[in-house]
Amino acid sequence: MPAARPFVSLTTDFGAAYTAICAGVVYSIAPAATVLVLSDEVTPYAVAEGAMLLRQALPYLPPGVHVGIVDPGVGTPRLPLAIETGRGDLLVGPDNGLFVPAAEELGGVVRAHILEDRSYRLPSVSATFHGRDVFSPAAAHLALGVDVAELGPPAVPLPLDVAPPETGGRALTAAVLYVDRFGSVILNAGPGDLAEALGDLEYGAALVARVHGTGGPAAEPVVFAETFGSVAVGDPLLWVDSSGHLGLAVNQGSAAARFGLGRDGTVTIGLAD
Repeated sequence: MPAARPFVSLTTDFGAAYTAICAGVVYSIAPAATVLVLSDEVTPYAVAEGAMLLRQALPYLPPGVHVGIVDPGVGTPRLPLAIETGRGDLLVGPDNGLFVPAAEELGGVVRAHILEDRSYRLPSVSATFHGRDVFSPAAAHLALGVDVAELGPPAVPLPLDVAPPETGGRALTAAVLYVDRFGSVILNAGPGDLAEALGDLEYGAALVARVHGTGGPAAEPVVFAETFGSVAVGDPLLWVDSSGHLGLAVNQGSAAARFGLGRDGTVTIGLAD
């Protein structure tokens, strides 16, 4: 990390006040650091949503120490980790798959170590606020130049637990990764998966989206479109979002509400009859 002005980012599902406490801990240990709150608005407990935000955002941030805290397993045997990436970034947070997609965008995982050494924690560690007591102090010490291996023994980070896309029977089935603030539903599939299932599609192709295990409509026509304004206001579309994932959206509306989808949903896309 640059000695004169280390960079630390924070991404949490905490909201502003608890995230500010974490920033304060970083500043108290590394007062020269630049600390950016990337987001404190990740949907509570939505690990995949946090993972996708980190994957999309971190390549555009300066190399540094990036804290991610979406941690429904806080206080359980899940491990606290620091991960070094090929670009040189250090990712600090729970070992629940939150960082692996971002690490892959940053040159891959070079090494990972458990945050075990109490020298790099606060003196008193709460069972439910590891963001303040474990992750933020570790991040600050790493920003000051402590080698990641000094924090504890090596580990292999867990992958993000999201079902992979399935292709077959002229259809693509994909799990929901997250729902954004506009109600657009981002799927765990990309344009390559769509082409494998349905062949090369032109924009404007007529498709059918079928949702599973929800109270939404069993099937609804959608258009494969380049952007929201390609369809009429209120109409649904399938598009490729800025991070390369497929998504269901409604022009100036909520696809989550229209299709009855949440983060545990699954969608099958097929060609219209």
